[in-house]
Amino acid sequence: MVKLSRKGWMALSILFSLAVIVIIFVTTFNEETIGYILAFNLVFLGLAIIFRLLALVIWGLRIKVMSKSLGYHVTLPYCVNMVLAGLLAGTITPGQVGNDPVRVHELYRDGVGMGDAIAVVIMERFLDGVILAGMGILILFLMMQYFLQTFSAAIISLVIIALVFMISMLVLLVLAMRCPTKTKSIVMRLVNWTVARFRKSPEQGQQITDRAEREIGNFFEGTNRFTGSARQGLIAGGVLTAIFWITEFLVASIIMMGLGLDPYILESMFFQIILAIIMMIPLTPGSSGITELSTSSLYALIIPSGMIGIFVVLWRFVTFYLNILLGAIAGLAIFKRELKSKEKEELERVGQESRKTG
Repeated sequence: MVKLSRKGWMALSILFSLAVIVIIFVTTFNEETIGYILAFNLVFLGLAIIFRLLALVIWGLRIKVMSKSLGYHVTLPYCVNMVLAGLLAGTITPGQVGNDPVRVHELYRDGVGMGDAIAVVIMERFLDGVILAGMGILILFLMMQYFLQTFSAAIISLVIIALVFMISMLVLLVLAMRCPTKTKSIVMRLVNWTVARFRKSPEQGQQITDRAEREIGNFFEGTNRFTGSARQGLIAGGVLTAIFWITEFLVASIIMMGLGLDPYILESMFFQIILAIIMMIPLTPGSSGITELSTSSLYALIIPSGMIGIFVVLWRFVTFYLNILLGAIAGLAIFKRELKSKEKEELERVGQESRKTG
């Protein structure tokens, strides 16, 4: 099995995305496409980027508020930077799963307990699921007649399966929080099974198991606090989650307005919910290729054929390629910070050794 470096995974992610975009652009290109390109209003592209950046700031604010409810003070710039760094990690991992560990690490690095850091990130995912499922069901209810007339049976089945899957995951997480003792027991059995097969020595295995048990206990304590003493943080996080997704989803509508179309806000938001679920499926790095193909298939229902390629290019620029640029800048800031920290630790170590020998 070939192992790829981070640069290799990023190149593969970009390659998947570009390949599918080229295919979409070529297959939808017609005599009207050039006119659509020339008529596009760049002001709306700038506005779409602003909304995207605003959504990322709101995401950072959610982390700050939820961390504060657990008793930690994490600054907003630090939270936004960890969000941006997570975006870069998401582009090189299947289903964008690399995003979460980055936020956990950065919270821990800033003094948040590991269990609490994991609890914050897990509850973020929980809130995302609740809001997305709620928005999807509400929009589906409001526009049921339209969707039944517009969508094929295959797409309707996909939508239902996606919503059922999301709701099922939420139910499982709720059960885990309601029955922490049993869930902790199951998780620890899994940890023991894993450690027994990969440990280098019995002593190392015991150390890993002890730390895992301690941190898992901290995690459940953190989640319990979110449903108890830190409930205000959970509620505020829910409100910010709704604002985040609405802001994020409006990017597509703004781009459509730049192309001279109606914003199709409800339809577009529903498509975005489906895309958000699809992007969670770990099939390709950063869900590239899959996202572009799904986007073109869904938006072909409301966008003229000759405009689909342009729309996909612009939307993915704002929501994917911009992630790489912003994530690289944030990652560089983290790298410089870690380098300075190591230099400081090395100087302190040398100073201690000098005092001992003196």
